[in-house]
Amino acid sequence: MDFLPIAGGGLSTGAAFLAWAVRGRSSAVFGRSVWRGSPHRRRVALTFDDGPSEGTPAILDVLAQYRAPATFFQVGANVERLPEVARAVAAAGHAIGNHSYAHPLFCFRSPGFIEADLRRAQLAIREHTGIEPEWFRAPFGVRWFGMGRVQRRLSLTGVMWSAIGYDWKRNSDAVFGHLAKRASNGAILCLHDGRELRVRPDIGVTVEAVRRLVPTLLERGYEFETVSRLICPTN
Repeated sequence: MDFLPIAGGGLSTGAAFLAWAVRGRSSAVFGRSVWRGSPHRRRVALTFDDGPSEGTPAILDVLAQYRAPATFFQVGANVERLPEVARAVAAAGHAIGNHSYAHPLFCFRSPGFIEADLRRAQLAIREHTGIEPEWFRAPFGVRWFGMGRVQRRLSLTGVMWSAIGYDWKRNSDAVFGHLAKRASNGAILCLHDGRELRVRPDIGVTVEAVRRLVPTLLERGYEFETVSRLICPTN
């Protein structure tokens, strides 16, 4: 999952700033990060975290039906467990990003720990898909001290989101309604094709939400792009 409340009410100014630096979607305090594309282009990026999983092929089928490219932020350990599914994502023409190796919570971790985990994920993804990720989404959306330096070493740019579906705890109607309402020019929409490191996770809610969301946004005149094309249209 990719939501973690860092602190509650009554925060001091310093604590409030740290909470924003760690999880604020527009924060680049702990490394270069993006959360949306141009507001002048009717494009959106659909992104999926925590995969690959046994449920990923069902999402690929929906995307193929509408020829909608997406970006999958994959977990290295899941790639090693299901390399054929990871390769299917790449073979379908979707982009693959780094979502860590073991889906840890990076706050209070050392820069060395962060680098070892991200580097291991890079290697797993490259070995099994042939893709060297250029984009990184931190588990739970949590960035931390030293992450910016690690990103620079690995040539990774952080990606947050414009809207997240909460598809691990809501029903498909709620997920669909939430993202359909918040879609806008340049939006990066976050869903999940896995559930952290779980084997055979139930992602039926996500599949059904995507089945409804993609045609709805196409009917509204949006086009789907990978994060790379959304942020850098000339790529």
